[in-house]
Amino acid sequence: MLDSLNYIPHASASNAELATHFTDLMPPLNARQAAIESARCLYCYDAPCTRICPSDIDVASFIRNIHDRNVDGAAIGILKQNIFGGSCARVCPTEILCEDACVRNHDAEGQPVKIALLQRYALDNMSFTEQPFQRARSTGKTVAVVGAGPAGLSCAHRLAMLGNDVVVFEAQEKAGGLNEYGIAKYKLTEDFAQREVNFLLSIGGIEVRHGQRLGDNLHLKDLHANYDAVFLGLGLGASRKLGLTGEEAAGLLAAVDYIAELRQARDLAALPVPKRAIVIGAGNTAIDMAVQIGRLGAEEVTLVYRRGFDAMTATHHEQDIAKANQVRMVTWAQPLAVLLDGFGRVRGMRFEKTRLDGGRLAGTGETFEIAADAIFKAIGQTMDDGSLADPLATLLQRDGDRIHVDEHFRTVLPGIYAGGDCVAPGQDLTVQAVQHGKLAAMAIHADILMKLEAA
Repeated sequence: MLDSLNYIPHASASNAELATHFTDLMPPLNARQAAIESARCLYCYDAPCTRICPSDIDVASFIRNIHDRNVDGAAIGILKQNIFGGSCARVCPTEILCEDACVRNHDAEGQPVKIALLQRYALDNMSFTEQPFQRARSTGKTVAVVGAGPAGLSCAHRLAMLGNDVVVFEAQEKAGGLNEYGIAKYKLTEDFAQREVNFLLSIGGIEVRHGQRLGDNLHLKDLHANYDAVFLGLGLGASRKLGLTGEEAAGLLAAVDYIAELRQARDLAALPVPKRAIVIGAGNTAIDMAVQIGRLGAEEVTLVYRRGFDAMTATHHEQDIAKANQVRMVTWAQPLAVLLDGFGRVRGMRFEKTRLDGGRLAGTGETFEIAADAIFKAIGQTMDDGSLADPLATLLQRDGDRIHVDEHFRTVLPGIYAGGDCVAPGQDLTVQAVQHGKLAAMAIHADILMKLEAA
């Protein structure tokens, strides 16, 4: 996958040294710290932190359980709403969600309760010897789920809880989706993503089949014919293009491809690391890419965005992480041309300065160049059209590059549902994908029971 960088030298530090650069971004709370932090919660009757949580976690309740030293009770309260509560505690942008809404954030203290760290404390220290959720009586029905990412696995877990059997079809060698392949290594460390998947699957009734790619060796028409319902948790598998000449040159590739290799690498020292890197983008993936290539040893990392800081989809917290890791951030500049050396390899990029003209982005005509040995594009993901290429899939209604669904995640095709990043645009957050999967599972189950009653 990194053939485009095969001419770039490997990291200069040893694997052992580099591994120290990818420890937890935020150290976990110990029991004493969790007790003190949970005591700060006011347990609001109409808790704004709970109301803003995309997965409907009763935040005040689980924090109360931690305060009362009922860690398992806190964990169950989280997991019954969000089976990926452990990863969400690490990657969810709580600074713009629950912690931003916390009443402590708006009083004289100006410091919200550390909700994410408390959620992590509960789930890291729970002491279940087996899956705490029991399966309901079997419905005798089997549902196909396409995609073993947070949306697909959340859907599968809830369907299994409700008594359905589930077969999950996954293209990759490992389940977990972006948690396994796309999140910064310093956010989900070591094998956490797989341990969370294994815990989820321990409920039983869920079979995962790997190497199954929709539109290749798997077809929607067959799933629709052979299963009682189908849930599409496809994600967005294709990287958007810059639309510039030279985009296919050696040294220019999608940030998500490099991050996937980084997360799966057994030897970090074997990764190609450019001395000078440019990252194009303004979201969390762009920040993750820029920070990680710097931690691997790149001497100069420049993140470039065509608008200003306030328009970036990466939160101010993420931007602060980039700045703390010496990432140079250049705004109001758009890519104009890929600069190549005599061997047809990246040597830099030319940019045009931009401004707002009547509320619309416009070029100023003023250009500048940044030298680089590699360029990583993180300008967003889009639907891989090959996954929806069979005759039945072409009947799915689309809103741009997303699958259209109703409020219950039903597509226009009876018995086929969809959720996660592949449906109507949101913030493309893990926690939202988990919620989509959960709510879709409940809709699927209700529709299955309705059919059973009508039979």
